[in-house]
Amino acid sequence: MTTFSNEEPASYWKATADIPSFPALTEDTECDVAVIGGGITGLTTAYELTKRGFRVAVIEADRILNGTTAGTTAKITAQHDFIYADLIQQIGLTSARLYFEAHLRAMEDMKQIIKDLSIDCRLIEQDAYLYTNTESGVKKIRSEQEAYTKLGIEHELVKELPVPVDCRLGLAMKNQAQFHPLLYGAALVNEIVKNGARIFEQTAAIDIKKEPQPEVVTKNRHGIKCSYIVCSSHFPFYDGGGLYAARMYASRSYVLAVKPKQAYPDGMYLSIDKPSRSLRYTDLNGEKLVLVGGESHKTGQGKEMSEHYEALKQFAEDTIGVESIPYHWSAQDLVTIDKIPFIGPISGDEEHILAATGFKKWGMTSSALAAKLLADHIQNKKNPFSGLFIPSRFHADPGLKKLISYNADVAKHLISGKLERPDASPETLRPGEGKIVTVNGKRAGAYKDEKGCLHLVDTTCTHLGCEVEWNDGERTWDCPCHGSRFTPDGGVAEGPAIKPLKRLSQD
Repeated sequence: MTTFSNEEPASYWKATADIPSFPALTEDTECDVAVIGGGITGLTTAYELTKRGFRVAVIEADRILNGTTAGTTAKITAQHDFIYADLIQQIGLTSARLYFEAHLRAMEDMKQIIKDLSIDCRLIEQDAYLYTNTESGVKKIRSEQEAYTKLGIEHELVKELPVPVDCRLGLAMKNQAQFHPLLYGAALVNEIVKNGARIFEQTAAIDIKKEPQPEVVTKNRHGIKCSYIVCSSHFPFYDGGGLYAARMYASRSYVLAVKPKQAYPDGMYLSIDKPSRSLRYTDLNGEKLVLVGGESHKTGQGKEMSEHYEALKQFAEDTIGVESIPYHWSAQDLVTIDKIPFIGPISGDEEHILAATGFKKWGMTSSALAAKLLADHIQNKKNPFSGLFIPSRFHADPGLKKLISYNADVAKHLISGKLERPDASPETLRPGEGKIVTVNGKRAGAYKDEKGCLHLVDTTCTHLGCEVEWNDGERTWDCPCHGSRFTPDGGVAEGPAIKPLKRLSQD
């Protein structure tokens, strides 16, 4: 593989798992809890709720176990990059310890589910390493090690790593894990269906009616009446006054599944330097396949997507050697301003509409945490971690500065996109190419498919009006403000937008 510009990305997880399919919702229905989102978070929550005797309906706009779930690097860990030193400074030692303990418990919950259901999902315990090759990074590693000590986290400082990367200092969190997320998710699907849950695919939620009881309104106008609604659809499709678009941003990152030339050891490795690099392995027909990740950037604001893949390929060649790259893919993650997920009532006024979002890049572990927090809330059961993750929280420092900075960035991209007048015209496009062009004197998005058919769209995002950009690596129109993504002909590929881009003609 020498180029990524004209190749459709393919997730290793999708290629190695058999996921069942389900029909769309075709009539009004009722349940105790409607779960919106068929990823690991929604399915784990549905599993927890059905175990407790609730009638559950899960709806997914596309296919279950797609999107972010299929784009993960599949770590089960409480090591969430360089975070604990910052958490102690921002929210205090007690709250930082709660964050660690919550994810440690979530890891144990996942292992217990795997044991209870006898899931063959290739669960392997691994140490998780942070490492650096810069002097400033050494200082950060030492401050993080000091935080680990204060929090009682089992760890080890190392001067060298088993993998062939440049390292001045590393920090290992002991006894973390990795697994195959779709094999795990498929087993959850079988169990929740056995427990009476109903799953509906190709069923997009577009609104919530709150009176006389909560009801999810779907795109085909069928409703789901229930007592509680859980929004686990990555970005909440319903805001509920929570101002999520102002308190989160979407980050895109990339993964290559590499067949290496060199033998690869155990362990999961993450550089804290920029650009970040992540390494861990998985199994492919008895051979190790190394997952090389990194190149994070705000969605819609990076360079051409193919360049990110090429940068990872160069890193892989310089370290482990590249025999082949059978799979490559990208993932989109949501980051809150304080780096702590939002889990609980969607706003201070909404006790029956719940959200689980903002997991950064650690959604596999946080999904188990969310399932327990949401189920406990629905059951009116106290949970010691609920206050830390509740969406209505606001940490003034550094939250206020980050909120102002983030929304200034949104405003910059909103204005710059409106002022742009591209020189390109649709006629210049080659098959398989997309580009921002000018049509009838106005900005437009153009994509020419492999058969030469031209697709034109209005580039104004239907969420809050920013101007989308073409993503050549994924062949999508991406919003640089809040992370909405659209197919080449304007259909919604990922929210928060729920309406497609307007289609245009050259006439």
